[in-house]
This record gives sequence, structure tokens and C-alpha cells, in this order.
Amino acid sequence: MLSLVKPRFVFVSIGVGVVLLLQSSLNASVRQKITILMALLSCDLFPVVEQLPTITAQTSGSLIVLPYDENFLFKCEAKGNPRPTYRWTKDGMDFDPHKDSRLIIEESSGTFLIPNTKEKTKYQGKYRCYASNKLGTAISEESEFIVPMVPKFPKEKTEPVVVTEGDSVVLECNPPQGIPPWQLYWMTNDLRHIEQNERVSMGLNGNLYFSNTLVSDSRDDYCCFASFFRIRTIVQKPRLVLRVKPSQGDDDITSGEKPSILVPSSHSTTYIKKGEELELECIAEGLPTPAVEWIKMLENLPTHTQIKNYGKLLTISNVTDQDEGKYMCKAKNDLGEAEHHFQVVVEEPPSWQEEPVKSQLAEIGSDIHIKCSARGKPQPTITWKRNGQPLDDFPSTNYKVLDDRIIILRAEQRDTAVYQCEASNRHGTLLVNANVLVMNHPPLILTRSYLEYATMLGKSVIMDCRVFSSPPATINWRREDPEGSLDGERYSLLKNGSLQIHKVEMGDMGQYKCLANNSEGTMSLTTELFIKDSTRIVEPPQDMKVKRGSMVELECQVECDPTLRRELEILWMKDGMNILSNFSEGYFTDDGILQIVNVSHSDQGNYTCVVRTSLDQDTASAYITVLDVPDPPVQLTLSELKDRSVRLQWVAASDHNSPITEFIIQYEENHWEPEKWKEIIRVAGSQFSAPLTLYGHINYQFRVIAVNAIGRSHPSMPSKRYKTPPCAPDRNPENIKIEGHLPHQMDISWEPLLPVEHNGPGLEYKLSYRLLGVEDSWKEQMMKRHSFVVRDTQTFVPYEVKIQAFNSHGWAPEPRVVTGYSGEDLPLAAPEDVSVEVLNSTLLRVSWSPVPQTALRGHLGGYTVHWWQTQSLLNSKRIPSEKQSLTIPGNRSHTMVPGLKPFSEYSLTVNIFNRRGNGPSSSSISFTTPQGVPEQPPILRATNLQKDSITLVWAPPHETNGFLTGYLLQYQTVNETLGELKSVNISAPDTTQWVLRDLQDDNWYKFYLSACTQVGCGSAISEEGGTVSEAFHSTAKCMWSELSLSLAGQPFSFTSSNTDTPSVNATFPTLGDGIWQLSEALNTSKGFHLIEGLSPGTVYTVRLQASHRVDDPNIFEEVFKTREGENKQLVASQEWFVAIMCAVALLTLLVLIGCFVLKNKVGKYAGKTHSASEVTQSSYDNDEKPLKRHHRMFTDIKEDDSSEDSSTMSEDDGSEFDEDGSFIGEYSGFKRRVSTEGNRVS
Repeated sequence: MLSLVKPRFVFVSIGVGVVLLLQSSLNASVRQKITILMALLSCDLFPVVEQLPTITAQTSGSLIVLPYDENFLFKCEAKGNPRPTYRWTKDGMDFDPHKDSRLIIEESSGTFLIPNTKEKTKYQGKYRCYASNKLGTAISEESEFIVPMVPKFPKEKTEPVVVTEGDSVVLECNPPQGIPPWQLYWMTNDLRHIEQNERVSMGLNGNLYFSNTLVSDSRDDYCCFASFFRIRTIVQKPRLVLRVKPSQGDDDITSGEKPSILVPSSHSTTYIKKGEELELECIAEGLPTPAVEWIKMLENLPTHTQIKNYGKLLTISNVTDQDEGKYMCKAKNDLGEAEHHFQVVVEEPPSWQEEPVKSQLAEIGSDIHIKCSARGKPQPTITWKRNGQPLDDFPSTNYKVLDDRIIILRAEQRDTAVYQCEASNRHGTLLVNANVLVMNHPPLILTRSYLEYATMLGKSVIMDCRVFSSPPATINWRREDPEGSLDGERYSLLKNGSLQIHKVEMGDMGQYKCLANNSEGTMSLTTELFIKDSTRIVEPPQDMKVKRGSMVELECQVECDPTLRRELEILWMKDGMNILSNFSEGYFTDDGILQIVNVSHSDQGNYTCVVRTSLDQDTASAYITVLDVPDPPVQLTLSELKDRSVRLQWVAASDHNSPITEFIIQYEENHWEPEKWKEIIRVAGSQFSAPLTLYGHINYQFRVIAVNAIGRSHPSMPSKRYKTPPCAPDRNPENIKIEGHLPHQMDISWEPLLPVEHNGPGLEYKLSYRLLGVEDSWKEQMMKRHSFVVRDTQTFVPYEVKIQAFNSHGWAPEPRVVTGYSGEDLPLAAPEDVSVEVLNSTLLRVSWSPVPQTALRGHLGGYTVHWWQTQSLLNSKRIPSEKQSLTIPGNRSHTMVPGLKPFSEYSLTVNIFNRRGNGPSSSSISFTTPQGVPEQPPILRATNLQKDSITLVWAPPHETNGFLTGYLLQYQTVNETLGELKSVNISAPDTTQWVLRDLQDDNWYKFYLSACTQVGCGSAISEEGGTVSEAFHSTAKCMWSELSLSLAGQPFSFTSSNTDTPSVNATFPTLGDGIWQLSEALNTSKGFHLIEGLSPGTVYTVRLQASHRVDDPNIFEEVFKTREGENKQLVASQEWFVAIMCAVALLTLLVLIGCFVLKNKVGKYAGKTHSASEVTQSSYDNDEKPLKRHHRMFTDIKEDDSSEDSSTMSEDDGSEFDEDGSFIGEYSGFKRRVSTEGNRVS
């Protein structure tokens, strides 16, 4: 158990619920004070504790009535138990505000207000408030109510002031008294200030002093003005008249007058309050005008001294004790000097040397010491009062007054009172109320019982036990639950009765009891201590570098005790200041994340995350560095000025945390392109000057741009302009082009000099040219433009050309000579010895002999190979085909021609070309391509899935690229693993279906089918399908024993071996849209089912299923194609035949008529005569050519729609069925009669 014994004397200040306890030893010369802050005293809980009145709010100083104030407040508020009552005195006499209806009273206190009315003057005086209850009376400081009068100059008649030139004179102002601050000044009637100088100046008292006069000083409107700022008033004195008479002779002026002091008139001592401004004035008369000098005797003038008013006024602001001393002013002119001494004494108002004890609690029979020690200059006078009355009015044998203290011996309860101490000197008064309460009282624990304290492991905690008692109580602490000792270094009993535990451990958690005991009684309280987990930052914010204008987030993740989560507070500080309180704009916080949007330079700094609870806190900091483009360079200067160069220097500004990597120097000239800036040079970021090479005759100015990793700065301010002198051009034109657009001329053009490169006025170009190796002399032309045409030249002959620049200051350096050719013409010859080598079915090698240079007549562009297909070797039918071409640039004599069609006949030509155009083509040669491998079959379907067999149906390839010899069929199982790949060679080229037998039931297969020619097999098409299980096959076999399709009336027939089989649905989609249609349920008692509404010439798939769901396993599936409409097809064929025959007859007639007319006109038919058949064929070819480009598109859509062979094939094949009931001709629309036409070719 820890215990604490209270001292014998306890001083107490009992306010509204606040108790302050102090200790004093028995030895009066050595006093120790211990302050113990008590908790709030509840009037309901402790009604027996009485309190002396204490002033809590009051009006002090002076209240000056100003016109714009509505009312004037005299405040007086106090606390105490019983509640204090109030009374006032005015100028020492009782004053009751309640008896004056004009005053505004606050009933809850002694405060009242004086309204700003006309009667306010009657309230002028000094006021003091008295707050009393049965224990004593407290008094307020004295405050004065001042009603200033409107200042006015007295009305007086002034006589003109007449002086002789050279005499001194004083024009008196004598301003009226008013509320400071005020300002005085002299003006004329037309409100112009009187000029002041060393000779004429205004003194502090407002008088205008003339050290000597001039005739020009004569005026009849010298006016003194006084301005009172607080009352907003300016008053004017009646004007004064000054007459200065000229002197009678020159001797009066030239003799002069030695200085004498006008102000001050006698030696004096100046008393000034510490902290105010000292003003010493010294105005002298004399002729010539004296100069004033200031000296502080025995030492230098203070450092903060200022000399004003042309040397006549010395001021020292905020005067201190060190400024005290003797000062002297000395006025001097050529005739002598005068001196004046000032004694300056610095004083100060009263201040407490030792703060008086404002409240004391003492037990009955003890001695009480009240000390009131003040300092000041002059030394303050101490006056004592009791309850607002002089102490002498209370005769008592137990009082002792010793200078600055009172001793109350063997205090009794009747000595309870408020004692006042006033310390005064001429600069002010200090007042203090000292409450003395003499009583005995049992311990009263002010701390609420059963308080719960919480702290963190390893921290310290203080558990309060604040006690009010008289005499002082002994305080003891002990451990209650669990019981334990409080001995050891970790436990401390504070002097205010509280228990402090250092470095808290988990074992310290539990209940504690505080016991207070004195001679009057005993009291105790119980508290409980809890240990919490520490609050800590687990993910602190990290230092970041961000670009200005971007967004940045700082994260601060926290862990804390779960019971403190609700009170956890996360604050963000920037450079020690709360962000949300001081920098709310642009900052957003949410759950430990600080977001800064649109980052600016002001956002750079140190950011601290503060996480805190009522028990502890943790912090973590990060620094945000804001990156930005540099500031523009400054202080651009030019040095080393020369005719064609200058050095530019600059100073780099802030790089905004990203080092400057380079500087860009730009120039602008105001003649050719004003206000357009161009780059002249770049230098490294470590350089701050650069030599600049300049053009002649240019008025330059320069600017610099700084560059860092973020970007470019704004340009700097431009430098001063610098103009270079003119000179000859530095260079000649470049990029000379010599071209021949026409056969007998040569076009010469060049890139002109830039305007800034002219280097002077009058720029021209001299063009010189001659035939290479033929002419020795040059033909010359002077011109200002930058192109020229040489006419009547030979075709494609070489010329030498040079161009030289010239201006009014001379020629550019000797130009270089360039060679070019005159105009080109079309080539005259075609390539010879054209040969071809067929490399494979699609690739050809072409070679030729080059055309001689003499026949080229221009720059060689290259060769062009043209080829076109003449017929297919499959059917010997001639094919109208567009020419294809391949351009070979340069001087080459061979090339490869790709993309040929296999098994075809082609023709080929070659021509040369130059820049002018193409030469004649070579004689055409013919060649044929061998057979190739077929294309991939377009369709492969796995149908009629049985237990051990699958039927594969396909269509022939669109392009066989030769004579089709058969198909290669390969297949393998694709269950969980790939099975062995098996092959079947189908040698019949007309076969379009195949039944694979001896397959394993309930397996999934993948099939690969490719078409073959004599060359080999093409790419394969793949399809997947699976055999059915034994159980499914048995069911299907019982249901259907025979199926057949008939295309005549589009019926679907079948034979049933079991009349008890459930009904089955037939589904069938069109091949184009793939949408399945569901028929009604089939009648199994019939052997067929009729499907109506099908379209002629359309491919359908029929499935038989046991349910309405199309995704259920099907019992049977078959593909078929409906027949074409015979009558329509026949009629259409007849119509086309008649139309073609008519067209042939008409063309033949036209050709015969044309030949007859031509023969009659010319007399002899020139050239080769074409037969009618050839003309017809030619016309046919020409008619076909425009349609050729659309042929492929129609083929891709459906190649067999207009094919005669396809129609014939469909009719011939009819409705042929294989032995398993499947339809053989289902893909007849995709077949071609290759074998038949092949026989024709052979």
C-alpha cells in the first residue's frame, strides 16, 4: 500500500467546480507551493462546500465614447457559493444601475450597458463592481467612462505678425485637446502644405518655427489644422498673417546671427514609460540656418535611434532601461553654436514580482500568509483591503501588516474573506483578490468512483484520486482485484494523490482502491485498469516523386486494439500543419489514403500520417517531391560581339527537382519572318553560355529554353537585339535537279537560299551550263528565280551545270559542278531472245536480252513482263482473260512469274520502260503449265451412323488442276487418345461417297479426305463422326428395316418390321440457312411419309428421331437434293439457243457489209483479212472482258447454277440409290464432267 500525508496548510481556490490546493510550510521565510488540480465540484453532489466570490469577467481600462458605437459595456461576472450579488460605485459613490431605466441590465450578472444617447455625458466617471456573498466581497478593477468633447480652436482675433528679414519667428497653433492619436499640419487656404525644411519646420506642439525669415515667407493664409482620427474630426485655426519686411541695408543680412535654442526653452527632465516612444526636440534660430547634431553623453546613441524633421527631432521606439541617460543637442552655424541637455528617466508601471496566491484554504488555528510583492518605477505603493473596505476599518489583534504581506495568526472561521491588494504608481495600478477560506472539512474525493482507465503495454498510466479536505488528508492506494502489492520502483504516489504506474505490465490489469483520511473523517474510491494493444502503422507512406498536374496517393494502413477501432482517428499533416484545417482544397482522405489531385509546386513537402486513439498514437512520414519542367532561364546577356558571331550567356532558374539536360537557343529576326522563333543551337545542361554563328544583315534577338526529363520550360525573356553587318553569301544553292520533261528540253531547278542566308540585299543566281565533253565555254544566265528551262536540246545528252549566288556585296564561293541529262523519249526497241522455263504448275522463269543503251533514249526504269491465260487443257476451251503484269526495276534480264494456273496454256511478252514511258513489246511466246494437285474437297459429311459402319459423302473439288484420278481417305479413332491412322485409296474419280465397314461400335472417328491427280493428292478436308452402341443399334433395327427416298414428289418412304414401334419425328433443314424444321409425328403403320413445300434444286438433310429435340441422337440421317424444274429449264435453254444464233447471224451480216464498203472505198483491202469466225470470236472476247472481273464472285456464290454440265449431270444421275439405301447423286451439283472433256482434249 502506498500512502501520502498532506501538508499542514492548504490553499484553495474554489471556482465554479474547480479547486486549487497549495502547500505552505511553517517556516514563513521558505515557502513551497504544490498545485493540485481538482475535478469539477457538483453542486448536487457536494452542496455543503461554500465558495468565496471570484471575479471571472470585468471591464478594465477606459471606455471612450465614439460616435459610431451603439452602446458601451460595463461587464462584471463572478462565481461563488452562495451565488454572488452585485453592486457598483461611481467616483467612489454608490451607483445602482437598476434605478436608471435608460441602462440595459443583464439580470444573471452585474453587467450593464450605457446606450449611445444624448444623455451619455452624465455617465462620465470612474466605475467599480463589487461581487458579494455571505463569505466575502470581491472587487473589480476601476474603469473610466470618457465622453470626449468635440475639439475646437478658440475664436480669437489675431494681429499680423511683422518681422524683419533674417529674424526668427514662431507661429503658434495651440491645438485643442482631444482623444489621441491626432495629427497637426500647416496649410494654406487653398489646401496646399506649407513647405518645410531645415529653416522652416513644425514642432511637436504644433507651432511653426522659422529659424530665420525671408521676404518670400510673407503670407496672409497660414492655417493650422488638427485631425482627430478616432472621432473623425478635423478642425482649423483662423488664418495667421506673416509680414516679413526687407532689411534696410546689406549689413543686417550679411552680419547674421549665431544660434540659440528656441525649443525647449529650458533644461528639463523627461520621464517616459518603458516600451513607449521617446521624442526629444531641438529647434534653433540663427542666420545662416543652424545645423543640429545629437549626442548621448558618455556613450553612443542607441542603435534604434532615428533622426527626423530635418535633424531637429530624435526618436527612440520601444524604450528600455538602457536608453536612460543624458542627451545633448548642438545647433551650429558659421557664427557659433548652442547646446541643450536632456535628462531622460525611463520608468515602468507596477508588475508582480511574485504572483500573489489568489486562493487559500486553511484549517482553523493555523497561521495564514498573504504576500503582495510588486515592482515598478517609481516603487509602487501597496494598499490592503478586506471585502473591498480598507483593512484599517477592521480592528483585529491577530492581523500583522509587514510591508508587502499580511499575516493572520491563529486563524478563525470569521477570518474567511476576500483580501484585496493594490500596487500603484503614476503609471498605473495592479489589483488582486486573494480568497482566504478558514474551515475544517472531512475528505471529499472529487474523482468519480469506478472510473475505468486504459493504457498500452509498456506505457505509463495515472489513476486520479483528487481530494478536498481540511486539515489535509492522508491518501493510501491498494490493489483490490486481484490483491497485490504496490511496492516497487514502478509505482509512484503523486503529491496530488494520484497513483502512477510506470511500464505497465499485463499483471497490472485489475481494480485499485484510493482511501483518504483526516481528523474529520474518511472516504474512498475504486477504479479499474485495462491494458490495450498498441496502435501502430503497418504500411507507412512512401517517399514519392510525381509530376506537376498528376494525381498521387499516400497510403497509411493501421492496426489497433479492436475496442479502440471506433475512436481511431487518422490525420494527415503537411510540414507540421493539419491538411484538412489548412489545405483542404485539392486533398481528399478516405480510410487511411490521402489523395492529392492536380499536384502543384505547393504540394511538395513532408507528409505525416498521425494515427491516434485516446490512449496512444503512432506517426509515419513521407516526402513528396514535385517534378516539373524547368523555369525559364533569366538574365540573358550578349558578349564577344563580332560581325558574324556573338556569345550568349544566361542564368538557369529552378529545375523543379529534375536536372536540366540541355538548353535550346532560338533566334528571331524582324525583317523576313518577324515574331517567328527558330532553333539555332543546343548545348548541354551544364553550360550557361554558347557561341552563336550568325548570318549577315540580320537584326537578331535570342531566347533560351531549358529542357529536363519532364519537358521544356517556357521560353526566357528575349535578349537585346543585335544587328550584323551585310556581306557576300556564304554558300551556293543546293539540291540541283536536272530533268527532261520533254524530249528536246532540259529543266533545271534548285533549292534557293533561305532569306536569312542572303547576307545582304540584291540576291541573284548565276546559272552556267554546257554539253559534257563537247563544249568548253559555259552559257550563263543571271536570274532571281530558282528554275530555268534550256530548250532545243538533243534527246537525252549529258550537260554540266553549276549555280553561284550573288548579292550587292559580292559572290558566294565557287560552286560545284553537277551533271544531268536533257529530256527523254520513249524506247525504240523491244527485248530480244525471250525464253521461258516452266518450273512447276504455278511458277515460271522468264529471261531476255537487254535493250541497247542507244535504243533506250532515257534513264532505265526496268522491264515489264505481261502474261495471260489462253485456254484450260482440261476442256480445250479458250478463256478470255485479262493480262497480268510484273514490273522488274533496274537492269535485270530475268525474273520469276508466280501464281499461274496448273494445266493451262499461256502467252507472254516483255517490254522495257524509262521515265518517259514504255517501249514496244517483244513477240509473244506461248507455254503450258503441267498438272497440279487438286484443291480441297468443299464438303465432307459422315452419315448413316451404324454400330460398325459409317457412310461418308463428299463433293468433288472446285478446281482439279488436272485429270482427277481418285481420292485418298484416311481415318483414326479420337477418343481419349489418337488411334492408328488407316488409309483407303479410292481409284474411281466419280465416287462421291464411301461406306467404311468393320468399325468398332461406340467409338468416335476423325476422317481426312483429299482428291488426287497424276501429280499427287491435294490438301485434305476433315470431319468427325461416331458409331452407335449395340443397344441403340438393336432398337433402331427393330424400328426400321428399310428406308428410301424418292425425289419425284419429294416423298420419304420407309418399311417397318414392327407395327408397335412408337411414333417418330422427321426433321429437315435447308442447306443454306441450317434451320431445322420439325414434321408431324410419323404414322408407323404406313410405309412412307410425304414432305411437301420443298424448293427445287435444293440440298436437304433428313433425320429420324425418337423425340422433338433436334440434339437427341438420331436413328437415321440422309442428305438429298431436289430436282430442277424441267419445263422451265427446257424453255430457258431454248430461248438462250435462239438468242445466240440470232446474235451470230447479225454479227456476220455486219462484217460482210463493212468489208464490202471498205473495199469499194480503198480499192484494195490493206492488211490481213479476218474471217467471219475470227471477227465473231473477237467480238465475243471483247464482250466477255468487262464481265471477267465478276466471274470469280459468281463462282464463289454458286458455281453450278448456270452450268450446262451440272444440269445434265442432275438429269442423268436421276434418283439412283446405293445398296444401303443412300442417295448417290446428292452432290451432283458440285461434280464436273472432267473425264468426258478430258477425252475430247486428248
